[in-house]
Amino acid sequence: MRTPAAAKKTMPRPAAASDQQLEAPWDETACDAIIEQLWTLRGKLLAYEKSLAPHLENLDPGYRTSARNFAHYLRLRQSDRRPLQESLARVGLSSLGRAESHVLANLDKVLGILHRMTGKPWHPPLEDEPVGMESSRKLLERHTDELLGAPPPERAVRIMVTLPTEAAADFGLIRGLVQSGMDIARINCAHDGPDEWRAMAANVRRAAKAERRPVRILMDVGGPKLRTGSIPAGAPVLKLRPLRDELGRVVTPCLVGLRPAGASLPVAGATAHVGVDAAWLEQLKLGDHLDLTDARGAKRCLLVVLREDEGVLAECARTAYLVPETRLKRRRKGARPRTSGVSDLPSLEGTLQLVRGGILRLTRSANHVPVFKSRKKQQHPVPAVACTLPEIFKDVCVGERIWFDDGRIGGVIRRVEKDWLEAEITHARDCGEKLAGDKGINLPDSQLKLPALTRKDLDDLAVVAQEADLVGLSFVQHASDIATLRAGLRELGKPNLGIVLKIETRRAFENLPQLLFAAMASKAAGIMIARGDLAVECGYERLAEVQEEILWAAEAAHMPVIWATQVLETLAKTGFPSRAEITDAAMGERAECVMLNKGPHITEAMRTLDDILRRMQAHQAKKRSLLRALRAWTLPSEIKSQ
Repeated sequence: MRTPAAAKKTMPRPAAASDQQLEAPWDETACDAIIEQLWTLRGKLLAYEKSLAPHLENLDPGYRTSARNFAHYLRLRQSDRRPLQESLARVGLSSLGRAESHVLANLDKVLGILHRMTGKPWHPPLEDEPVGMESSRKLLERHTDELLGAPPPERAVRIMVTLPTEAAADFGLIRGLVQSGMDIARINCAHDGPDEWRAMAANVRRAAKAERRPVRILMDVGGPKLRTGSIPAGAPVLKLRPLRDELGRVVTPCLVGLRPAGASLPVAGATAHVGVDAAWLEQLKLGDHLDLTDARGAKRCLLVVLREDEGVLAECARTAYLVPETRLKRRRKGARPRTSGVSDLPSLEGTLQLVRGGILRLTRSANHVPVFKSRKKQQHPVPAVACTLPEIFKDVCVGERIWFDDGRIGGVIRRVEKDWLEAEITHARDCGEKLAGDKGINLPDSQLKLPALTRKDLDDLAVVAQEADLVGLSFVQHASDIATLRAGLRELGKPNLGIVLKIETRRAFENLPQLLFAAMASKAAGIMIARGDLAVECGYERLAEVQEEILWAAEAAHMPVIWATQVLETLAKTGFPSRAEITDAAMGERAECVMLNKGPHITEAMRTLDDILRRMQAHQAKKRSLLRALRAWTLPSEIKSQ
């Protein structure tokens, strides 16, 4: 390691223009102090790299240089470098703030300038530097191409799209996505099954061939997803509600189709259907009034306005709630029968009503019906729902937080037993919240001992190895999870299949350095910032900070990043974007790939994202502003004052 020169040289001062001597352009003593700090820091970076040398030898040869730089970055960020940054700024030097991709080379550049400024000899110690600014950029590009494929013309950031179930049978849907710019198709193995996955993959390959452009396939293994169990459906009920204007006047009556009980053919024009007695239905005529008393005891009437082979169409001008006990009575006298019951009513989704301060019991079994005793010794049911992974009961503790349904409902664990736990609801709207089945559960404070790969995931891996170009590892938390996945791929004869680590838990974020080093043992690897679960786990207020730190770490490791979760989600679902999500999509330019989720307006969302990414890549590269000419403005020839 080189050391700073001992002797100090005084820079010659220019001749004084007056009796007052000019001040030196920089403080030489301050420069010497900075030089000493930088040499000390440089030694620490190299010492940390040396301590990791045995582990770095086990990494893929294509990632060893990146691993050395990542080690330097981790050591650099172990202490508060703000005082050093301020000292550099005071002498007019570029700081270390954009050094992620080439830490040691950037530090040496600053050292070299300081030596020149103070008249000290300088010989760049290039043998210590893993990468420079240009070579680090090429490394990231190479790693990205190996994992995600080459970028499309005129856009450096790839677009990934999550395929819906319909993609298994709808080739036209897939071809439309490819035509709109999809570079990577994502198949979520937490849904559907092997037959659907194979059909989706076949459609993707067929569409890519037809459009003559490469499209890769990512398949996510489901992982140990912790969710609420099923909740029994509510009572059957059909709400008939006419459309009213702002003054409450009926603009359009509700149109309900009456058809024989058990029939499935729709009645033209109906927005809802009810099954009735076939013989009674046969007697109905145009203009018949059908009286009823709804679930609330309200008197209502339906008017028959159309008759066809499938049944009759009736108008309802006032809101009514039909339940199995409801009877329809034909007002016109005549042929029997005059009344009919109703059937084939839709059942309400099973939900639990939760309020702040209330208790929810999470159980091992759906058959467990919990109760507690009040002070009056009366039995009162506690809202209860099973969970999909009862193994958690041995890992959770009283006082830890628990979240449901993407953080919409929150609570604190107050009691833990062998087969159940009780949580006090602390986060819910004033009016309460409804919790349905199959909703996600997050335990950010708990040390869960769950493997990233379940038995089902290992079985699914056989299909993934056959159909996919890269595999997504859900709920990864430890380096051993990556080792298990790589071992499974080796057994299946696909040791070089690309791996994507989905960073979606607090534990994954805290263990990110170990995860990245473990991933570098693969020939092709990357990370996905799954911001939905990550926001719940780390707190929404920390999400911006957390995703920035992940981006910095990945850049230091020269590892590609997929920017995921809720990108242009409102646009994809409704056709109308929010202002905030347009800005969020622009931030995705700092990643190597942006993921969109399925929705009825997904092709429009893709075209919008493509346009945003093309525009932003001329302005920004990672953290670095490119200072492209701002052609929107012309220089004013004069400034007028009012």
